[in-house]
Amino acid sequence: MMRTILNVVTILAVALASGACTDKKSHSRAVYMLVDTSGTYTQELGRAKALTGYILGTLNPGDSFAVARVKSRSFSEKDILAKVTFEKDPIQANAQKRAFRDKITEFATGAKKGSAYTDITGGLIQAAEFLNETGAGHKTILIFSDMQEELDYQTARDFPINLKGIRIVALNVTKLTTDNIDPRRYLNRMEWWEKRVRAAGAEDWRMVNDLEHPERIFDARH
Repeated sequence: MMRTILNVVTILAVALASGACTDKKSHSRAVYMLVDTSGTYTQELGRAKALTGYILGTLNPGDSFAVARVKSRSFSEKDILAKVTFEKDPIQANAQKRAFRDKITEFATGAKKGSAYTDITGGLIQAAEFLNETGAGHKTILIFSDMQEELDYQTARDFPINLKGIRIVALNVTKLTTDNIDPRRYLNRMEWWEKRVRAAGAEDWRMVNDLEHPERIFDARH
């Protein structure tokens, strides 16, 4: 009888431990923000820095956050400007947030000349790799860019990519001069990207241009 009770207790303990792990994974969040640093879009870095501060305020202990630049070739860990998984201790987590914010401020202040090309796809592949490694239950890629991808002739990105289970949000998609001449260019560009990420298995695609309401970025209703 005693052995039976011990077996039942052991099974319950294992079940509870497994449930705790599952629960932790399902509630943790990981956010990867791509910041376009090509051409004249570097003028938008001030907004990107402010948005980073907002996102830091929404993240909790156990969540992960990374910010990386998009330039001529973006599939590289070297382009990650800052990355962190926040400690459970609130004091340590706040210190991590301050250090993260300082790194982004330093980058935004020091950035001068934009890159010649814009490799958004390479950045997406790098972002997905990072997010999947965190094991988070909720994964989001933010793309702070005009979404105009321009690659040099040596850079290959015309192949299927994997964004399964990841939400994609395009932010501050400024309109180019050519978009003003023919708005269809802008509309077609955004339609192309939506098809691209959905074909890659993305959980969701949306665009948020009104940065006065950053809460819409993570609001499932928008």
